[in-house]
Amino acid sequence: MRFSLLISVLRSLGPVVIGISLGFTLSLLSVSWSEDACSPDSKEGEAVSLGKDGLLKGARKPNSISAASDVTSEEDFQPRIVPYKQVQPSAPKKVFRAKYISTELGMRERLFVGVMTSKNTISTLGVAVNRTISHHLDAVIFFTGSRSRKIPHGMFVVSHGDERLIWNMFQTIKYIFDHYINEYDWFYFVQDDAYTEADRIKALVEHLSMDRELYMGRPEEFIGGAMEGRYCYGGFGYLLSRSLLLRLQPFLENCRNDILSARPDEWLGRCIIDYTSINCVGEYEGLHYHHYELAKNSDPSKEQSEEFKKALTVHPVSDPEHMYRLHRFFTEIELQKTYDEIAKLQAEIKNVSVVAFEGNRSAQWPVGINPPFEPKSRFEVLKWEYFTEEEIYSCIDDSPKCELRGIDRMDMADVIDTAIGELNKKYMPTIHLKKQQLINGYRRFDPIRGMEYTLDLQLEAVNQKGHSRSITKRVHLVRPLSQIEIIPMPYVTEATRVHIIIPLTLQDRSYVDHFLEVFASNAFETSENAILTFLFIYDPVEAQQVSQNDIFASVKSQITVYERKYPAVKIPWISVKTETPSQIKFMDIISKKHPVDTLFFLAEVNTNINSEFLNRCRMNAINNWQVFFPIHFQEYNPDVAYHNQPHPDTVDLVKDAGLFDRRSFDEACFYNSDYMTTRSRMVADVQENEEILENMDIYEMFVKYSGLHVFRAIEPALRQQYRYEVCNPRLSEDIYHRCVQSNLESIGSRSQLAMLLFEQEQGNST
Repeated sequence: MRFSLLISVLRSLGPVVIGISLGFTLSLLSVSWSEDACSPDSKEGEAVSLGKDGLLKGARKPNSISAASDVTSEEDFQPRIVPYKQVQPSAPKKVFRAKYISTELGMRERLFVGVMTSKNTISTLGVAVNRTISHHLDAVIFFTGSRSRKIPHGMFVVSHGDERLIWNMFQTIKYIFDHYINEYDWFYFVQDDAYTEADRIKALVEHLSMDRELYMGRPEEFIGGAMEGRYCYGGFGYLLSRSLLLRLQPFLENCRNDILSARPDEWLGRCIIDYTSINCVGEYEGLHYHHYELAKNSDPSKEQSEEFKKALTVHPVSDPEHMYRLHRFFTEIELQKTYDEIAKLQAEIKNVSVVAFEGNRSAQWPVGINPPFEPKSRFEVLKWEYFTEEEIYSCIDDSPKCELRGIDRMDMADVIDTAIGELNKKYMPTIHLKKQQLINGYRRFDPIRGMEYTLDLQLEAVNQKGHSRSITKRVHLVRPLSQIEIIPMPYVTEATRVHIIIPLTLQDRSYVDHFLEVFASNAFETSENAILTFLFIYDPVEAQQVSQNDIFASVKSQITVYERKYPAVKIPWISVKTETPSQIKFMDIISKKHPVDTLFFLAEVNTNINSEFLNRCRMNAINNWQVFFPIHFQEYNPDVAYHNQPHPDTVDLVKDAGLFDRRSFDEACFYNSDYMTTRSRMVADVQENEEILENMDIYEMFVKYSGLHVFRAIEPALRQQYRYEVCNPRLSEDIYHRCVQSNLESIGSRSQLAMLLFEQEQGNST
């Protein structure tokens, strides 16, 4: 019994005992092996030794084993407690974030253009240069000695105040160093009596590396030949790299003091050669600076040399008319190159489509244009408009037929002429086609492709023998969407305070309660950066009785209630007496009570205003640049839109609930400075006819007198409750007619009105 108990204990403890013994044995072997590898006579820092045969005799000294001289013994070690000290957080450094990504990444524009002009030629040749190249290049600045009294519109002119040529060149280069050296990679300088093919100079720069120290133009020997090297002749312009200018920058003052010359281009060339040892070159890495010297009184259309056709600068140009003729000639050359390239690409697409699964059917028509829009439901099917040479059967006012006029008539005539021209290209000289009449015309706008046309043309076909007959031909055309261009806009933020102006008349009092309730939830409770101002409009009779019977007493009491409810909110109000309410007269009073940098939003009392729209008001109204006139969503009369149905609490943005009222111009976002500037420009007209202030609204005033961008767009975040607008017959006929039409269209949709008429007729018949 005891023996079996001992056996059972040994079985349970056996593996443990064997494991401990094995581990102890291995540890002894490891220590003895390491100690053998380290010779007691070895120098400090040696970890291994070599045997006679060159093989390793030992291993690296373990980190746990240290020499007695390196550490203290365990008997000398005294433990100590390190007290905890809380680390004081340092002030966070302000991280600089660039306004634009290009600034943060150090990105630069490619080409800067400086045009050397004078006060005698800036209004002639200078204007011609500006009109031919400024819309092709990003930065074009004109440098002159003394500025003329009248600066041409649309030109950026820098005047140095001195007519000395060398001084002007020095000041021009210095101006580049002070303002543009860190923004552009290449700098092109040219005189105003030279024509520059803008696209070609851009193409040349695109193929040059930005880090090259390059001085490129037409090389010219120095006068007298005493100095070695070549400078670039200024008549044909010259190209300087940023790297070269940076290298020249420390020595520019030395050049002004030490170098004497009669020509500014020669002076600059000597400066570059003396301090950088860089000569002017006309060719670099296979790229040529093509130029052409124009003979006196020559006709560009008769120049046939290849040097002229491929030139990027032509000099000299005697007058602006000559400049424009050169521009037309080179534009036609580039246009023809574009057409040839398009034809080549179309042929390649056709050749490749042959090997496709569907063959030539896989190539879309026209070749290279996006495929047609494919509707996913019957509600997305694009509508075709039918037209003839005189009429169109799709009108803006939903009439079944109206006269084809204006831009639509011009569009139709251009499409027919293009169709006949393309047919003659295809069939001439065998057959010559002449238009007799348009039988049928169809068009639709495809948002992916552009405007599509289908024309049934009756043509007169004349063969080479002079015989003719009338034929009918169906043609298909597409006017593709042009390339989208991003227009640079001034920088604006959403931090601007908006001053909301609400004019009130006697008929508007019933809407104030709902307006304040909605505005309080959207602005007061969210601390929106906006100030609400009411404009109380009294007629002369109401103004005389204001002390006994103030028609706006209830509104003023409501304002007091909201000011008590929201202590941080103040709602100012202004009283005005007038017989004829006019937007311009109101704003004349309000404008004088606010600073010039005030952003106004003029609205109506039945408008629902929220933060989303206020932000768009801040972004779309740009001081000294643009005013914003939103198109609000007008709700239909609920008794018509929800006939025999309960009225919903909230109205969805759907076609059965309302429409975007394009006839209303009552809402506007603009800056006070823009209003004051525009208002001052109509003073002369007001003196001749004071009724302009009553007959014109603010929209017409900005369009006619401001010169600003007038931005008009639908605004889904701006909605108006239905109300019948009382139209003032004293206003202009146009404003009164728009008011009447707005009232009629806001009653309900055509289908809803038709249903009411149908029910009424059914009721009368029974």
